[in-house]
Amino acid sequence: MTAEMLGESFSWFIPGLIFIVFFHGHIKKVRVFEVFVEGAQEGFLMAVKLIPYLIGIYVAVGIFRESGAVGILVKILSPILKVIKAPSDALFLSIVRSLSGPAALSMTMEIFDMHGPDSFIGRLASTMLGSSDTTFYVIAVYFGSVGIRKTRYAIPIGILADFTSFVASVYIVRKVFL
Repeated sequence: MTAEMLGESFSWFIPGLIFIVFFHGHIKKVRVFEVFVEGAQEGFLMAVKLIPYLIGIYVAVGIFRESGAVGILVKILSPILKVIKAPSDALFLSIVRSLSGPAALSMTMEIFDMHGPDSFIGRLASTMLGSSDTTFYVIAVYFGSVGIRKTRYAIPIGILADFTSFVASVYIVRKVFL
């Protein structure tokens, strides 16, 4: 079976799935369109409710990044970098990744432009982006969507997970590519 034939066989998957949902709803006597509109309305209201949280996290990220606090944090953590033999750009990227996905992606593109995607730092950046998440954005969106104001242990555990991702990425890239 060629790739073209395979693509043609999957081209009907989404429309078929939609048909199955409508057919199932019809059998169960569900007013599918009205239920869809109701769900879309709830989704829209949820999105509007999240706007203040998103604005707050983007402002906080912008202030943290532009104030130079990330650079100071990298300098404070530089002894750890020497122990695990990681470049400071990687730690800087890891910190920014916790704050902002688009900013981390932009930094990764800069790393690719400077060092190349097949360099150690390029592979490390790619591995880190794939194995970590935007902790503060996720907390703002998910906690904000359900109205949780006290994050308790979520932020420290998220930061610990990001740091673990950083260390694991350095280890894995060193083992696999060097």
